Order: sequence, then structure tokens, then C-alpha cells
Amino acid sequence: MGSVPVKMSRERFEELVGEALDEVPEELLGLMSNVVILVEDEPPPGEHLLGLYEGHALTNRGWDYSGVLPDRILIYRNPILRICDSDDDVVEEVAVTVVHEIAHHFGIDDERLHGLGWG
Repeated sequence: MGSVPVKMSRERFEELVGEALDEVPEELLGLMSNVVILVEDEPPPGEHLLGLYEGHALTNRGWDYSGVLPDRILIYRNPILRICDSDDDVVEEVAVTVVHEIAHHFGIDDERLHGLGWG
């Protein structure tokens, strides 16, 4: 995989993120609280990421959680395009990445995700 990066406009990539969100069970999306999903072209310098969750997981929110900016799920377009060979690969990788980052919102760490077969 990833011999020649898929060429895709930002608009098309954002559509695929929307399609990936459509694949997430409605019950799960309904439980998400104070979170936005954004597309960025590249992760921070030196980071090799497809996505990133920034915020306070639901499991860490206490009585004093209020007045904070929304959590952010960042999906990194170029790294995903670099590892995919087709539009279908992009759809699948975006879906996996979105679910992975939503899991962090619910307090599920990478080790548990790998145990569940998501990474």
C-alpha cells in the first residue's frame, strides 16, 4: 500500500469524513458531548498521525467541567492520502481513524482499541 499517494481535493476528502461519520452508529454520535471534527492537512511537525483527539474524555469530566472549548477530533488529510491506493481505501481509513478518535473521546485508550481490533 501507499506506493503512489491518492490525489484528492480537500472538499472530496471532507465529504469522505462526512460519509465515515454516517457509518458511526447514531447511538454513539448521540452520546458525544462538546466535540467538533476538523480536517487538517498535516499533523504537528515530527508527529506521524492520521488523527488526533484533543480534549477532556467523557470519563475524565467531573463536576467542575463547564465553560470549556469543545474537544477536537483532527483528521489529517495528507498522511491518510499517502498510505492509500484508491478512493475506497481512503473511505475505509478515514472511517477507522474517525472511530479511533471518537473512542478516545469516550476514554478508550490505544491499548484497549488494539485489543478490540481497531489498530
